[in-house]
Amino acid sequence: MSEDSIVPAKPGKSPQATRWRKGSPGTVDLLEGKMAGTSSPITVSTKLQRIATLAREDPERVLTTLAHHIDVPFLKEAYRRTRKDGAVGVDGQTAQAYAEDLDTHLGSLLHRFKSGTYYAPPVRRVYVPKDNGKASRPIGIPSFEDKVLQRAVAMVVEAVYEQDFRDCSYGFRPKRSPHQALDAFRNQVMEMRGGWVIKIDIKSYFETISHRELRAILNQRVRDGVMRRTIDKWLKAGVLENGDVTYSETGVPQGSGVSPILSNLFLHEVLDTWFEDVVRPRLEGDAVLCRFADDALILCAREGDAQRIMAVLPKRFEKYGLTLHPEKTGVIRFTRPPRGGQPRRRRDVTTWPGSVDLLGFTLYWAKSRRGNWVVKRKTAKARLSRALQRIHGWCKRHRHRPLAWQHQPLVLKLRGHYSYDGMTGNARRVQAFRYEGSRRWRMW
Repeated sequence: MSEDSIVPAKPGKSPQATRWRKGSPGTVDLLEGKMAGTSSPITVSTKLQRIATLAREDPERVLTTLAHHIDVPFLKEAYRRTRKDGAVGVDGQTAQAYAEDLDTHLGSLLHRFKSGTYYAPPVRRVYVPKDNGKASRPIGIPSFEDKVLQRAVAMVVEAVYEQDFRDCSYGFRPKRSPHQALDAFRNQVMEMRGGWVIKIDIKSYFETISHRELRAILNQRVRDGVMRRTIDKWLKAGVLENGDVTYSETGVPQGSGVSPILSNLFLHEVLDTWFEDVVRPRLEGDAVLCRFADDALILCAREGDAQRIMAVLPKRFEKYGLTLHPEKTGVIRFTRPPRGGQPRRRRDVTTWPGSVDLLGFTLYWAKSRRGNWVVKRKTAKARLSRALQRIHGWCKRHRHRPLAWQHQPLVLKLRGHYSYDGMTGNARRVQAFRYEGSRRWRMW
């Protein structure tokens, strides 16, 4: 693959059209996502629809007037979508206190936003355990008013870029979920009869997004002065930790309302557009990309294509200030077992060596009830172990509470686990979670 394969590609001239459907009274299916129960549903939906139509009709168009769509009804809809029970920011203001005089607060917020006098306070940083349980993930908590304005700006930016995003992207998008990403990747593997998978792992992605490159990407589509000035204020707001405020030229704090769309459009330019428009046409065999936020897999029908992509992939990410994890990024053989291949027999299932992890699930080749090789999914061991450790710790901390009181939260925890992990073919892992969770509750 030549050097020009890492040159950024512009969006195609024929992006996938977004379907508009009429819904219930006062509701519009906007960008494949409904907006029911808004304070002014027709006004807000119509504004977002107008923005989306302009962006869809001309993929090369740069939008310079967007902030005028945001008014008090628009902010009320953003307030409705903002989570009310989240942690408070640096100012300590709660959602309940903000709602006591909502109209006055939103009117003042709108005036400061339009006049450029809005001040973006620093985000309060907290840490939560990562998936491996050995490290922590930094989370930024903005003030509640900041959350409302970020939600409003994110709604406008999302209406623009939802027309440009590719089908391979599933994270932080309306009407898309991790289960859809898993189903799509599984179906692609089955259709291609397996292949070689490139697992992409970006080191500290959200903390290393270059502000300079992000602004350059935004310049391609969004140049509204009011919105861009506000986004820059959020990028420069700083992080409050242990009483000290630190500033950085990289990073979009996780936990803020605007970080999902900004981080998603960054990888849309760095990976999605580059792969679809530059890399894929040059390959000898078929290849597909599946991405959810910063978790991405590339499936190649030929090993040579996978090795060629793997050779140029670090250069592409390095160009935008990102670094791939050297140990977690690589090529995995995930080919379909040959005829007459000897499977690996285990107590629960007959499988073929080799597996791929995606979004907390392990995908592997196994025999179906009819004796055919298919791709099945089960909860990853690390995820199951972490979930049981959380149940164990919760039961230990609340062991002196009445049993009836303990039972209600535990039922909710089990239902939450079932709603995500309850997929076809994962019955054994789900039953194991219920059995082990009940056993640890009885122990404590």
